[in-house]
Amino acid sequence: MMHALTQHLTVLRTVLQRMFASPLAGLLNILVIGIALSLPAGMYTLLQNVQGLVAQLSGTPQVSLFLAMDAKADDIERLRKQLAQHPAIERAEFVTRAQALEQLKQSTGLADVIGGMNQNPLPDAFVVYPKQSDALALDGLRDELAKLPKVEQAQLDSAWAYKLEALLKFGRMAVLILASLLSLALIAVTFNTIRLQILTQRDEIEVAKLIGATNGFIRRPFLYFGALQGLLGGIAAWLIVTASLLLLNRQLGTLAQLYASQFTLHPLSVGDSLSLLLFSVYLGWLGAWLSVARHLSQIEPS
Repeated sequence: MMHALTQHLTVLRTVLQRMFASPLAGLLNILVIGIALSLPAGMYTLLQNVQGLVAQLSGTPQVSLFLAMDAKADDIERLRKQLAQHPAIERAEFVTRAQALEQLKQSTGLADVIGGMNQNPLPDAFVVYPKQSDALALDGLRDELAKLPKVEQAQLDSAWAYKLEALLKFGRMAVLILASLLSLALIAVTFNTIRLQILTQRDEIEVAKLIGATNGFIRRPFLYFGALQGLLGGIAAWLIVTASLLLLNRQLGTLAQLYASQFTLHPLSVGDSLSLLLFSVYLGWLGAWLSVARHLSQIEPS
């Protein structure tokens, strides 16, 4: 076990020495990978922040349940319990007819006209706050609540939810396309880098094969090189995204104060950061594996 670990550490040390034998070239490769990965990662982070901002500006979705005019106190209490036990509902607020009429007076400025009416035409109502903001889920909840006893009408303004969902789907697709194209480019960069290394070390590989080295033994340093280069590129991408968000937050702070808001751009979460690093390692390893599989078989001792 210790012997195998020592071998891996030796290979890793050799790979690091080889990677930075030409420091400028090594740093440029890492920087290219970092910039390429930072573009989709940055777009993804901005998309996540914009989603939170738009949801905040749009307000919490609400379903208004207007009760029948003949609804009694027992009916209202029974409905209150049903709403409180519903798994898709965060909370429900009861608005009496008198409260609804008072709110109407304040919001419309027609207090004199409303005060001249002989009776209150507004029904009792429940304002329901769902746990989810998905447009389809909101529509389904509205239809379900509309069938409850003594509910005359269930109203939901879900147009903004559909618009937000369509915008986010478009943004996610754009990020996915960009990430896919840049991933292919990074695989190609690693592929070419490993190809040049194999050609440079052709004589060493031939000698190693003559003394009985297996393909796995010869392949290992190149795979380590690709994975390590990908990891360093992923770290560079994370640093670029984090630094960019810090700079943007400085400018955004002034803008937010003008609008009496405290909105800030949040960095990548721990899970997203780990995903970025693992993905970059995988891309580097894959590019190296493809290059080694393509070119190593062509080298045979003469």
